[in-house]
Formats: sequence, structure tokens, C-alpha cells
Amino acid sequence: MSGAREQLGRLYRAAVAGANVESLTQNAVSAIHLDRGRRVWILAIGKAAPRMAAAAVATVQRSLADVAGGIVIAPEAASAPNGTMSAVVGDHPVPSSRSFDAASRLQDIISRKRGIDIGIVLLSGGASSLMAAPLRGMQGADLSQLYELVLGAGLDIARMNAVRKRFSYWAAGRLALGLAPAQSHCFALSDVPGDDLAVIGSGPCVPDPSRARDVTAVLETAGLHQRISPAFRRFLADTERGVIPETPKPSHPAFAHMTARVIGNNAGALAAAADAARALGLDSEIMTPALEGDAASAGERIAARLIRERETLNGGAPRCLIWGGETTVRLSPGAPPGGRNQTVALAAARYLAAAGSRADGITMLAAGTDGRDGTTSAAGAIVDGSTATVIHGAGIDPAAALHGHDAHRALAAANALFSPGLTGTNVMDVIIGMVAATG
Repeated sequence: MSGAREQLGRLYRAAVAGANVESLTQNAVSAIHLDRGRRVWILAIGKAAPRMAAAAVATVQRSLADVAGGIVIAPEAASAPNGTMSAVVGDHPVPSSRSFDAASRLQDIISRKRGIDIGIVLLSGGASSLMAAPLRGMQGADLSQLYELVLGAGLDIARMNAVRKRFSYWAAGRLALGLAPAQSHCFALSDVPGDDLAVIGSGPCVPDPSRARDVTAVLETAGLHQRISPAFRRFLADTERGVIPETPKPSHPAFAHMTARVIGNNAGALAAAADAARALGLDSEIMTPALEGDAASAGERIAARLIRERETLNGGAPRCLIWGGETTVRLSPGAPPGGRNQTVALAAARYLAAAGSRADGITMLAAGTDGRDGTTSAAGAIVDGSTATVIHGAGIDPAAALHGHDAHRALAAANALFSPGLTGTNVMDVIIGMVAATG
């Protein structure tokens, strides 16, 4: 599988380059009218924050405007791109003390801006957790617990963030309120299906379309309502009764001072991977619709599609099928480390193994564009028809590992993990299947 693995790695890197943070940010910031006499504040939050901030600073400086200050909030230590800015580390995917401190530092910076200043907010994947902090009067431990619960509940990102934003200090349009009346611009890399700005980063710069009763319904359907903090349940109930105000809605005057748009997404990454595949002599196709739903089921569907594709080759040119999107995993308490892409890969590996010789010539990569899957250092995995056999030979039952959410250990035993390191961007996941005729 070494040759196919190398090619899949190249296609993954091409996908990541398709969400080129620097050029996307530079183009977006260049479109802002920056008067030399107005101060600019740059707030970059997310996995791509360091690169986005550096590109924004360089663009602002070329316009001769003044970078008055700002902050970079990222999952790992980074340097501030300007002497007036600071850089801090937040927690991801579950917030705790570092995220709470980052949110406090953000408050300090916003308190120094003036109404005639310009704000630039740069959002990327992970922002929901990295700058999370409890609302006034609430406990940080309760917010951390909430994040843990929704992460393991199998919720899609829209419902997950509808819950998380309700209790997080800067989410649900509240950052826009903090920046007003300064004219501000939010530029986001989308890590969510549909590129919904109200979902990306838990929507800090746009109105919140959900109401408290919607959040209660999500929690009840997921079996989480009685598991969250009693203080959070009272907060929802009081909001539904009108005792506590709703989250900011479109009529709030703060949004008249804020523009927000998506500057990069999964589609750009998939197109770049497809172009790279064609350059390698592979007939490539981007598959629709976007992946969603249960990760294990998605892995089986993809494997079945790749097998059907192989059966139609008849000795023709190798094919490359490319999927994008974001699946979900419902975790039980105390589940081992792993992630949705490793689950997709292990489920696909089992399906390919069961197909026997019909799966010959098929190799598949499932990986997150941020370079990390779940709480592990791997982005995902590369598998073929022999992977499950190798796992079994290592003394691990692939079926039991899949059922017990132990995909990481199983795939590690087969040397199938794909670990490119943090990429500095995040536009959801890519799954690439290579199909070649054999014999």
C-alpha cells in the first residue's frame, strides 16, 4: 500500500492547500476600506488563527493603517504577528482554564477600542471551545461538562453549537455586541456543512436563529437535559419564560456595525484535491451530497461505493473518488480516544476485508483537514482490504474495536494512522478513495 499511501498523502496536502489561509485572508482584508487615521483591532480565534492573523497584519500594514492591538487564540503556542498584539492558548475540544483566560483577555482588548475604530475578526475551526467562558454568574466547570456531554452525544455540529453558544460568553452574536459601535468585519473559514455563519465558531458575530425552547428540545432529544447543570436548566427555563433576555436576534442594532462572510470552505479543498489527482493521472470525481450522519455507516457506504467503482473499471485508468463533510460519533462515557475519521476508516476497512478480492486495488484515506481527529494526534487513517486482517492478527477484534469506539488503538496496530501534524486550517473532513484495476 506504500505507493497508494504516498499518493493519498499528496492529495490530502493538496486539499489543505486549497484552503490556503494566507491568500484567503489577504484577499478578504484587502477589500476593507482602511483609512490611515483609524485604528484597527485584529481578533483571530481558531486553529488557523496564527496564520490568519499574520496575513491580516501584513495586509493592514501595507495600507498604512495602524494595528492598535489584538489577540491570537489558538490550540497551541504561537507568536503574535505584531508587537501590539498578544497570543494565548485555549483549550480544545473541551474548554477549561486556558479558554476562560483567553476569553478574559479578549474582553480586556475589546474594552480598549473606540467607536471610530475598525475591528477584524478572523474565525476558524475550534473557536467555540478556544474562547469559551461561562456567562456571568455561572461556573466554568459546568460549561466544561456541557461541552463534554454534547461532544459525545452524536449531535451534528449545528445542534451541538446551538447548545454550546447558549451558555458561552462570546458566542451567539455577543462578540458583535462587544465590538459595536466600531465598524467590524468577520471573515471565517467554514468547518461546518452549509457554511452557516451562525454555526461556525458558535456564531459570535451574527444573530442567533435559535431560541431557548429549541435548545431545550435538542437536549431532551439527546437525553442530556437532566445531565447538564441545574443552573443551566434554570437559565433555559427562565429564558423561555422571558425572565432572562433571549440571545441577540437580527433586530439588535449592533449587527448594523458588523459584516460577516465565509472566505474558505470544504468545497475549495475538495476541488484542489481533485485537480491534484488529475495531475497524477487519476480520473477524479467529487462525490455528492456532503457526508453527514453516523461515521461507521458512512465508512461502510463509502467502501461499498468504491467496490462498485472497481467493478466498472474493466482495466481502465485508475479512479479517484473524493468526499467531504463531517460525520458524527455517539460516545459512551469513558470511551477511549479516537475520532470520526478513524471510525469511518475502521468501518470501511472491515467492509473491504469482507469483500475479499473484490476490494483489491482500493485504498482509502479519511482525515480532518486540521490535522487532528478527535482527541488524538492523528488526522485519520489510510486503509485497504488488508487492514482489518492485520488488526486481527495483532490480537484486536476490528468489530469490537468499532463498537467500543477503540478505532485509534486498532488502526495504530495496523500502522494505518495518518498523522500529518496540525495544518493551520480547518474546513471539515476529506475522504479520498483510490481505485485501480488489478490482475
